Amino acid sequence: MSRLQGSFTAMITPMFADGSVDYEGFKKNVSFQLEQGIDGLLPLGTSGETPTLDEDEEEKLIDIAIPAVREWNKTHGTDVKIVLGAGSNNTRDAVRYVKRAKEKGADYALVVTPYYNKPSDEGIFQHYKAVSEVGIPIIVYNIAGRTGKNIPTALLERIAELPNIAGVKEASGNINQMMEVIEKVQGKHPDFAVLSGDDGLTLPLIAAGGDGVISVVTNLCPALMTELVHDSLKGDFAAARKIHYRLQPFFRAAFCDGNPTSIKCAMNMKGLPAGSLRLPLVEAKPEAQETIRKALATCGL
Repeated sequence: MSRLQGSFTAMITPMFADGSVDYEGFKKNVSFQLEQGIDGLLPLGTSGETPTLDEDEEEKLIDIAIPAVREWNKTHGTDVKIVLGAGSNNTRDAVRYVKRAKEKGADYALVVTPYYNKPSDEGIFQHYKAVSEVGIPIIVYNIAGRTGKNIPTALLERIAELPNIAGVKEASGNINQMMEVIEKVQGKHPDFAVLSGDDGLTLPLIAAGGDGVISVVTNLCPALMTELVHDSLKGDFAAARKIHYRLQPFFRAAFCDGNPTSIKCAMNMKGLPAGSLRLPLVEAKPEAQETIRKALATCGL
């Protein structure tokens, strides 16, 4: 298995004002991403408001995204990847979701640390052991800010020894921890991908030896962020820095009132299908909307 690298969009789920899913809008967003040259799509992540979706809605989104990507690859000779969100704080459900990802033909499953339960390190290890046995490449998702549990590097070293563990989406916000993962985990397992879960840390992470980003801002500007990642991966850091600092105000604004509240607000401003949110998420506050509007203008988006 070659190491996963590139720019991958954590896709939002567009919704109508009554909270129902806008499937046609989702199709348009998938097409937009592919036309803009994205390296991969991640449906059913946090940005997709997946905790509020029922399984029928999830199935419909999967059945839009995966065939569209497969047809695009066939027609254009590309290799756009599908990473399917498959996390749960119930290990049995996580295994079931990973099996679904495999059966539907996803390339990878993204599995978040069990949240709310706050398991021990051994519990986290056993959780990943269970999903690793399904037989599809697994991206570990480390985001203590949402789960209440950081995956320390020593534990990730153990998890990386399991079969089918392909990499980590690192959203700890700690660049020192990310570099330790590159040193101690990727150093031992050369095919282990280290992807940023924070748009603003993409450039420094790749400079340190990382592999790309699972991005929120690419919902709106996939071509620019993909260019930043590709420039960085080929060592053209002068070009990458220009894009990084151009987008810096939007990196901040895209999370100024939470995610996906802020990115949906930005997409609505630019006429991309996004729409409303489902409770407990609500529309961005007026001051956040102004911050987002100014950032879009400043960045030329």
